[in-house]
Amino acid sequence: MKKIFFSPITFLAAVALLLTGCSKEVENRTDDIPALNPANIDINAGTWKPVLLTAPTEFPVAAPIATTVPDYIAQINEIKTWQAELTGEEKRIVKYWSAGAVLRWNEILRELVAKHNLPPYQNADGTYPFPNANNPLAYPQFPFANPPYAARAYAYVSAAQYDALVAAWHYKKLYNRPAPYKVDNTLQVLIPQSDLPSYPSEDAVVAGAAAELMKLLFPGDQDFIQQKVEEHKRSRLIAGANVRSDLEAGELLGKQVAQKFVTRARGDRAGAAAGNQTVWTQLETDCITRGEMPWISLESPKRPPMLPLFGKVKTFLFDSLTAVSLRPGPPPSTSSEQMKRELEEVYSYTKNPKRENIEKVHFWADGIATSTPPGHWNEIAAADFIQKNFSEVRWARNLALLNMAEMDAAIVTWDTKFYYFNPRPSQLDPSIKTLTGMPNFPSYISGHSTFSGAAAAILGYIIPERKPAYEAMAMEAALSRLYGGIHYRADCEVGLTVGKNVGNYAVQRAMTDGG
Repeated sequence: MKKIFFSPITFLAAVALLLTGCSKEVENRTDDIPALNPANIDINAGTWKPVLLTAPTEFPVAAPIATTVPDYIAQINEIKTWQAELTGEEKRIVKYWSAGAVLRWNEILRELVAKHNLPPYQNADGTYPFPNANNPLAYPQFPFANPPYAARAYAYVSAAQYDALVAAWHYKKLYNRPAPYKVDNTLQVLIPQSDLPSYPSEDAVVAGAAAELMKLLFPGDQDFIQQKVEEHKRSRLIAGANVRSDLEAGELLGKQVAQKFVTRARGDRAGAAAGNQTVWTQLETDCITRGEMPWISLESPKRPPMLPLFGKVKTFLFDSLTAVSLRPGPPPSTSSEQMKRELEEVYSYTKNPKRENIEKVHFWADGIATSTPPGHWNEIAAADFIQKNFSEVRWARNLALLNMAEMDAAIVTWDTKFYYFNPRPSQLDPSIKTLTGMPNFPSYISGHSTFSGAAAAILGYIIPERKPAYEAMAMEAALSRLYGGIHYRADCEVGLTVGKNVGNYAVQRAMTDGG
């Protein structure tokens, strides 16, 4: 096959074409939603089971000053100074952030994933460069936020926010300092009033935890992330929701909790997931030894496989032995009659694709420059959580459950993919023309299917009345990969089952976490 070299300009033009043709852009449909006004403030959430914290009191938060002392009165006056001449921009940021701290940081994370979800183009000699965390601004920028990386990012940020808020709720109930607008009724109140104690600030807790993890995960975006932190805190002052000491205590607590997750992330083996040529060759050799045709990269020049050792990354919901036990049995043999039939089915869907199938392929593609399949399920979850008026701590708990399931689903999926090293349909039959991009990793099992099965399982538990809808979406997402010529039916069906099995571990946790 002729070697093709793309210049940076040509590559970016190709990316733009793909974005307009067959990728689902990140959408922000929450600009005009009302301010968060929880149906239940979950005042006892300080007793919920955290993920990494040994106890909600692991990081002490000092008692706040009394609301009658001069220092507190000075902090009230600071709010009045902010509110004296509010600009349109200040009103905008209050409206934006009052929709919910966990929601907004989740959206920001999805935007960063989409920004960095671009595979590096090849060097002139046909080799591919790797992003370098120690030099994140050099090309290719670190990270390449592919689906496994994204799933891990969503999990760490969400779980850290949850643990930090559990701790915050403990101290809120312990100290019971009222919100500033309850102390001084002359303040303007630009958000819904609440009986939730204001110290430490839940918004600052969320911002502090999110920023610490996101600066680790996206080191080239630290200025942008810190800008969002400062804007978020300022919005709470302007709104009359928090005094400065509420914010300072909350941000410090969030950062302290986040460091536990940073330490875990540095040692969870994700840094070694790319492997090396020796590993890649061994995976291919093992497949041939089993009498099967091995997967090969269909890119030109051939690209190294995407994170072949991600299956060895440390899971959240279960141990490594359980992760291996969740690996399904083998796919149909590449020389079997069943594989022949499944290959013919793939060809039948791609030869004369139906319009409705093409729409499903594109809607669920979640390819380059999108928030990836786990991000798509975060978007689906967020739209439904908005309707439920959850408290910030329940928002965080629910997203932590979802995203720990998505990360663990990625780990089990990548373990399965590279254990079996199964070729894609268009490798076995080059006449198959896919309706979307070709992922650079083995076929069995389908990542979209596994992510979707896991998401449907835990979301169906969180919002039981939506369970049939989540399951229908998961099935559609899975079949979209068959319709698009990316996967065989077995990849999709087994992937859904494996995803559900992973998701059920999140359900088991949810049933016992006190929430």
